[in-house]
Amino acid sequence: MTSAAIVGSTGLVGSHILSTLLSLPSISSVHAFARREPPVTDAKLHVIISKDSLEWPSKLSSITPTPSIFFSGLGTTRAAAGGLENQRKIDYDLNLALARAAKESGVKVYVLISAQAASAMSSLALPKMKGELEDSVMALGFEHTVILRPGLILGAREESRPVEAAARMIAGFVGLLGNMFKDAWAQNADVIGKAAIKSGLQALEGKAEKVWIVRQSDIVKLGRTE
Repeated sequence: MTSAAIVGSTGLVGSHILSTLLSLPSISSVHAFARREPPVTDAKLHVIISKDSLEWPSKLSSITPTPSIFFSGLGTTRAAAGGLENQRKIDYDLNLALARAAKESGVKVYVLISAQAASAMSSLALPKMKGELEDSVMALGFEHTVILRPGLILGAREESRPVEAAARMIAGFVGLLGNMFKDAWAQNADVIGKAAIKSGLQALEGKAEKVWIVRQSDIVKLGRTE
């Protein structure tokens, strides 16, 4: 039996990770960090609620027994955060603090939902921040680090940038013609969530490299394979 912890469980991808984890008999318990109650209940779900997210790393360190896998679907938008500096406090600072706490607690596998264009060398703010987080997490030296780099994430969002909303609409129409027409550049949130879990479990079983970058084609394969 495997225990897991997750942050970002009320988000688009994170909510699918959470619901899938709870549906798997092989998962014994799930600890979810959130500012509000997730829209699901389950006997093996333990929700750690705190509006002060700075408390989350210390609360993660106190979980016993230590989760085997930690999933991060945590992220926000510049608009929702009130500027790039505040976005970085969540997307980079909080994510890294939680990753450090997970490593110090003995978590074996860390799974991060990143972005296709993530690169610390990027001239664009968001891809650069995502890339810097990837590099910092890899430097922590988990037994296995799994980084998913999806393309455009499809699904119903509470908030979305206008350009992304338009792109999602286009992807939705293209998807009506068949998944093959959109899989190379856009993936459904539930597919990404399932791929995150499957890759994390494979890593836990030692069936992956120490650092596994899961790109769009592999996300589709993992997320659609039973």
